[in-house]
Amino acid sequence: MQTTTKSLDVSRLVSKVLFSHYKENRSQAEISKSLDLSPAKVNRIIRQAREEGLVEIILNIPHMGVMELEKQLMARTGLPKAVLCPSYADDPVVGFTQIAEAAAEFLQDTLRKNDVICISGGKALATIVDVMKPVKGMNVTVVPATGGVQGTHFTDVNYLASALAEKLGGRSMQLHAPLFADTQSDRDMLINMRATKEVLEMARHADIALAGIGAVAKGDESYFDLRHWINGEKALVAESQCKGEVFAHLYDQSGSACIPALNDKLVGLSLAEMRQIPVSIGVAAGVEKVVPIAAALRGGFLNTLITDESTAQGVLDIY
Repeated sequence: MQTTTKSLDVSRLVSKVLFSHYKENRSQAEISKSLDLSPAKVNRIIRQAREEGLVEIILNIPHMGVMELEKQLMARTGLPKAVLCPSYADDPVVGFTQIAEAAAEFLQDTLRKNDVICISGGKALATIVDVMKPVKGMNVTVVPATGGVQGTHFTDVNYLASALAEKLGGRSMQLHAPLFADTQSDRDMLINMRATKEVLEMARHADIALAGIGAVAKGDESYFDLRHWINGEKALVAESQCKGEVFAHLYDQSGSACIPALNDKLVGLSLAEMRQIPVSIGVAAGVEKVVPIAAALRGGFLNTLITDESTAQGVLDIY
């Protein structure tokens, strides 16, 4: 439909349709009636005009750059879903609260009745649970994906599972085992106990996994508060090629599990099992989380990322 090759009458008709639709905000049905045209012809004129560049649509909406960054992140990494928050706040605590609110909203929008959610412990999950708005009638079940850590009540996975279930009007199950066993044989014994086995089996078949993404590069991150370290284990992590942790499982730059001697003592789901959960959500933000997030995305055990725009840009810069 090149107007330079059409008759003046056709050109004027196209102009009338476009002016009526885009400037006068008239519906296609109204234009069809006023110009005595079929609805199909009005629709065809508008569609072809857009295809040929006669119409340009400019969106003056908030956070347009954030949405474009979401698309770039998904295209570059192959991530199926990303939810980014604008990087407004200079205070990291305030900034993460915004991310937690986005994560809580995404979880509630994704949830269906009778779903099973498995979660990690930690500060990120504690903030999400804290900002979650109560709902009723979901009948969900929340289960820990790992054992617990003594002395960290408000960030402990069992406490958070109970608190999240209460917010969502569902029920929770408790995993009465430590996050780390002393030896691999102790770990094997624990996960084969009937009570532990039942909870972990529910976690493996969960509909949604929700986890924080941890850093380990400096040797003083929260991961190092999860257990009592023996025989130089802490130095082993700090000097290794490990880049991050999810569900307390350490992984390297490629997203592959690293330091089996530690991972094999973990009471909880593995990274491979996390990959099998239909919706696996990772939540993290900050410059120290850029490398752990990028490595997690390479590993493919997360299919949804919730963070802020500056962290996402950092991931794009190194991916």
